[in-house]
Parts: sequence; structure tokens; C-alpha cells
Amino acid sequence: MASDAALVRVSGLKMHFPVYAGLFRRQVGTVKAVDDLSFEIRAGETLGLVGESGCGKSTAGRAILRLYEPTAGSVVLEGQEIARLEGRALRALRPKMQMIFQDPQASLNPRMTVGSIIAEPLDEHARLGKAERRARVVELMDAVGLNRRFANRYPHEFSGGQRQRIGIARALALNPRFIVCDEPIAALDVSIQAQVVNLLEDLQDKLGLTYLFISHDLSMVRHLATRVAVMYLGRLAELAPAAVIYAHPLHPYTEALISAVPSPDPEIEARRKRIILKGDVPSPLNPPKGCVFHTRCPKVFDRCRVDMPALLDKGEGRHVACHLYDDQRPRAAA
Repeated sequence: MASDAALVRVSGLKMHFPVYAGLFRRQVGTVKAVDDLSFEIRAGETLGLVGESGCGKSTAGRAILRLYEPTAGSVVLEGQEIARLEGRALRALRPKMQMIFQDPQASLNPRMTVGSIIAEPLDEHARLGKAERRARVVELMDAVGLNRRFANRYPHEFSGGQRQRIGIARALALNPRFIVCDEPIAALDVSIQAQVVNLLEDLQDKLGLTYLFISHDLSMVRHLATRVAVMYLGRLAELAPAAVIYAHPLHPYTEALISAVPSPDPEIEARRKRIILKGDVPSPLNPPKGCVFHTRCPKVFDRCRVDMPALLDKGEGRHVACHLYDDQRPRAAA
């Protein structure tokens, strides 16, 4: 059960990457991968972060954990600002925040045994004897459903689902409070995805974990997330409780995403109307003026092409960045 206390507060987060070209490597532009992102994650909850590929979800997760140096903004973890921490101060906070990566094969060192991989965070941050280290590795393998006899095997000897369990065990080694799950099931077979998601839920209940769950699979996010944040081209389009956003999305982009989620009920599925967005996602190197979604929005009007919409508080935990819902909207959208 999520509490009202925010464990993580993200305010005005920006992650811009300079683009260089030419013989003298001059800067010719900036890729605005994340542009003014703000939200809170309450202790014990799962916030789902969704959007199309390239919208900045994974970049945002890495910037929050300080795997990237944020261009601007604030990230507060348990009341402590971490966006500008350096050296020992940042290292001291690493045990509290961990990451589960998308590709379990690429994120595991093929030259290390499973036991060594899981124990690596312990070697870096904890002072344990050999017996304590071995006992902790066995405990973690048991917690994620891996046979403890496999501790001396190498990653290539495991299936994709088992490799992801190794990554989860490594992330849990230092008893973190906050974990960023960066599309942890995207590289897995459909039959294995539910097992990994159920494992994450069980671990959250047992250990009181807080997740930022990044995914483009809205069906899985619906099952797992407490609240859902929708990103488009580096900006937050909508934020609301999961049940509310799936039942009644406000932002036109969210409506289009939800319309693509299939229903297990054949009657509902037969009545489902897909919203097909026209055009392609604009480049973050040259985002549109005004609302970044206006080039594809079926409800666009003149103001959308000029003014960037603010993230509006619509009450009951709902926030939306759309001119359709502010006090200055026109009476009829063109």
C-alpha cells in the first residue's frame, strides 16, 4: 500500500545532449531528450512511465539515478537533493537507489559467475567476510527463484528470464528503497514476462520497495502500476491513478495509446475503436513550437501551435498538459 509521503520528487528535470558536426566539431544543435519533467513517487508505490519509443523514458530514469548528469532540475530522494551531488556523497546514496536494465544479456558481465555478479555491489559498498558474502548471495538467489547451486555458472548458461532474475538479485543486494525498472520485460518471451512481473510485485510486498516502472507495454503497466505518467517527446502529457487514466484518459495522446490496448473481453474488443495518429514523432533535435504533440493531435487548435501547455492539476491526483482543459481554451476546438 502506497503511503502519502513522497520518496522521490522530480522537479523541472532536463536532459539535453549537444550535437556536434563538421571538421571542428562545432555544436550545431541540442537533443532535448527530457525537457522539464516533474512528478513524485510515493513510498511503496509503482509509478508507470509510458510512451512511444524515443520519448525519453529511459533517459529520464537514468538521469534520476544520476547515471547521467542532468542538464537542469531537481531530484530529491528521501529529502536529500541528489541532482548535483558528486564523489563520496553520491556514492553513499547508491545503495538506496538501483536499476534493473532492459537487456539482461547486455547488462551482465559474461566473464563473471552469477555469484560474483550478485555479490559485486556487496564488494563495492559493504564490508562482509567470505561466509557472510556467500550467505547473502544464497539469500538473494532464493529470493528471486534461482537455484543456489547455479552460483558458479556463467550468464550464457541461463535463459533470458533467469538472466533477468540475476539482474533483479543484483539490484536487491544492498537493500535499496527505490528501483528504476527500465523495460525489464521487453526482451523476454511473453510466457516469461508475467513471471518476472509477479516476482517484482512479490518483492515489493515483502521488502517495501518503490518502483519507477518504465515500459511501452500498457497492458502490463495497467496490471502493475499504482499511477501512470505518460511522456511524449521528453515532456509529461498526463499523470493520474492507473484505474482512472485507463477508464477516462484526458490528453489526446493518452487517448490514442489507451485505444491500442486490447481487451480480453471479446465483446468489448469488438467495439473498441482505435485512434490512429497521423505523421511521425518529431525529432527532439527540433521539437515543434507550442505543444509538442500538436503536429499529430486530432483535436489541435490555433493556440496549440503557439503556446506550450502547463501541467494542470485537475484534482484527485490527475494532471494533464493540454490547452483543452485550461481556463483560456476556446469554446470550440477547430
